[in-house]
Amino acid sequence: MSDDATDDVRGRAREAIRRSGLSQRRFAERLGIDPSKLSKSLTGARRFTARELAGIADETGVTVNWLLNGQDDAETVSVPPRDSSAVRPPPPGLADRPTAAKEHNRRLQIIEAAWTLIAEHGYHSVRVAQVARACGTSSATVHYHFPTLNDLLVEALRHSVKQAFDRQVAGLHTIEDPYERLLRLIELQLPASERLRLEWSVWLQIWTAAALDPRMRALHADSYRRWHETIALTLSEGRERGVFGDFDVEETTRRLTALIDGLGIQVLTGMPGRSVDHMRATLRSVIDQDLLADRTPRTSS
Repeated sequence: MSDDATDDVRGRAREAIRRSGLSQRRFAERLGIDPSKLSKSLTGARRFTARELAGIADETGVTVNWLLNGQDDAETVSVPPRDSSAVRPPPPGLADRPTAAKEHNRRLQIIEAAWTLIAEHGYHSVRVAQVARACGTSSATVHYHFPTLNDLLVEALRHSVKQAFDRQVAGLHTIEDPYERLLRLIELQLPASERLRLEWSVWLQIWTAAALDPRMRALHADSYRRWHETIALTLSEGRERGVFGDFDVEETTRRLTALIDGLGIQVLTGMPGRSVDHMRATLRSVIDQDLLADRTPRTSS
């Protein structure tokens, strides 16, 4: 990334933090980093990590794509959502209106609580009272932000999708080699941490809901389209640059995403002999043996 682009990222990060209505110290606490690190990143003494970019996006309601590119239709290794209204920065006057800032942050807190409850207990088991209790607020406050339980649950599922793609854009945008990028993309999907296991659980809820409720299928289709196209863009670039062999990108993407999904479900449900290490090794083997142009496994950096 050029110095000018880095300056632009810092400027957009400063603006997003300002609009959140939080002080830099408080915002650093929300990111889980020392305030001095945030200050250094905002002044150019250090670069934001991928985790920090994703955290800024999550806390302020923007996307990592917007932080990096200044717009959500910029070409990147991930595909932005079609509904740009869901990913705009908070209103410019938010920081000047304490009540509005408080409501914005409360809304994010409610969505995150609902997301966690869905992951831990299932889409159809979550109740407004549970969400309110997790946030330390009242059911009336939850209903103020989300008139119906379904409104809240759908927004929590959208939140999960946004987090996944923010993480991918943050983690992949500096990797130029399509092979390394594909390996990193897969690594970002492995249910290796508690947070990612919860994310996989939410995806299971999305799949179940889409299978049973036609109204949920549009959300699932749009979300999965972005995941599909993220893989397809990487495969297409790798094939054009001679890193990968000559294959049908769309069909290969379908097969690879299906394999990732199937292995992830097996790991999450505790199938004997299925583990994160097994999932990683299986996917790496498929990439090395079936996709590389020379069919010779490479040593990942």
